[in-house]
Amino acid sequence: MKNETSDKYFYILPFSGETRNKPIISAFFLLIYFFAVLVNSSIITAICLEVQLHKPMYLFICNLSIVDIFYTSVTVPKLLHMLLTKNHIVSFSQCYTQLYFFIAVATAEEILLFIMAYDRYVAICIPLHYHLILSKRNCILITFGIWTAAFLNSLMFVVLVLNMSSCHSNVIHQFFCDVKSLTRTTCTTTPFFFAVDSIEMLIFVFTPSLCTFISYVKIFSVIFKMKSKENRRKAFSTCSSHVIVITIYYGAILIEYLIPSYSDILDSVLYIVYTSIIPMINPIIYGLQNSNVQSALWKFVKRMFLKE
Repeated sequence: MKNETSDKYFYILPFSGETRNKPIISAFFLLIYFFAVLVNSSIITAICLEVQLHKPMYLFICNLSIVDIFYTSVTVPKLLHMLLTKNHIVSFSQCYTQLYFFIAVATAEEILLFIMAYDRYVAICIPLHYHLILSKRNCILITFGIWTAAFLNSLMFVVLVLNMSSCHSNVIHQFFCDVKSLTRTTCTTTPFFFAVDSIEMLIFVFTPSLCTFISYVKIFSVIFKMKSKENRRKAFSTCSSHVIVITIYYGAILIEYLIPSYSDILDSVLYIVYTSIIPMINPIIYGLQNSNVQSALWKFVKRMFLKE
């Protein structure tokens, strides 16, 4: 961002500058961060160690846990540093580095949630072609494609933001450097930027969510036609955890971007939901709903703590 003022930094003002409850807020985010990293790391390790889980579905769950670790690591450690040191000054380079990785992991999660829906669609609607469509080679290519698209999209977006001029207040009323707050500090936000922003929302939010919805309409239509109650139960079991995750994630995003914000506090609450809370509850949902993941986690725990 071209700076039209003498300031070479941003001043982060999280939670509307409340100072009375900073110890409680710090403890809250520290616990969330520790729990999210611990549980997601455990799922990654358990899936990697359990040979029987080396399948496309669990590869994508493993990738989701990696994304969730990055998601919360991009924002929470810096927030804790600001709360504990009372130093809210963030340099331009730090701010835009944080923005870059935040957009990258957000894009990766949006694509990944769609791919996981497609995985369930193939498994339930066209099971005979499952191993052909989602072969090991194809899964590796899909994973590589997800991260490549995420980082390229983030690079393009950050370059656009850097080309805008900052001439308003350098105070960011948020707990990290997000796009909405940064555009409020600029005086040259062009129609081109909003056009690119709209196209990005269409490609990486609306289209994946629509395709996910269509996939599950077809999935449930097939499930309801199953004659065996046991098969219906198993099919619902494999889909329920993912449905819960995408409902919470896309619900928070759509509320954040489609409903006009009336306060910085509301913005912060919504950001907390999908940058801190969701990365914490995702592994819980998959761990509770998936018996294979439960078994792998239990084996991992026994290896770690119950060795004779």
